[in-house]
Amino acid sequence: MLFRSAETMIDWLFGTVLGKCVMTFLISLLPVVELRGGIPYGISQGLDPWLAFAASALGNMLPVPFLLLFVRKILHWMKRYPRLGRLAVSLERRADRKSSRVRKSELVGLCILVAIPLPGTGAWTGALVAALMEMRLKRALPAIYAGVLIAGLLVTLALTGVKALRFLA
Repeated sequence: MLFRSAETMIDWLFGTVLGKCVMTFLISLLPVVELRGGIPYGISQGLDPWLAFAASALGNMLPVPFLLLFVRKILHWMKRYPRLGRLAVSLERRADRKSSRVRKSELVGLCILVAIPLPGTGAWTGALVAALMEMRLKRALPAIYAGVLIAGLLVTLALTGVKALRFLA
């Protein structure tokens, strides 16, 4: 057994660098929160800003291929149930509004949609838009990943200021 008690696991999650990285990674997996919440969390827990960036970017990227492959099937399944169907239609409408901007410049537009670190944008929205536009995985994935890295860089720099730039040189 890895942990003898829940208390030991909690101590590990919040008291070690690896545990803090795992929590940062897990927070960044969540829709809406994504790395915009993961990076500030990691930095607030004392992680090096670039370590928080790496853990958050990886966490934010993990669900993207699965979303691209399965989101249309999931939305179709949701429509069989009244309450879930309303949510599915709402998500499709939201993605449709975002896709009008993406259609103009396709991959660059998708990257920009994901890269803007504001609510209503990000990897989950980008994957939803790409899937509903029926973009191929091998085209959409690099654009979304590039957007995640740009968003992560913007959030990290916004939180750490110019001090962080010395690590890039």
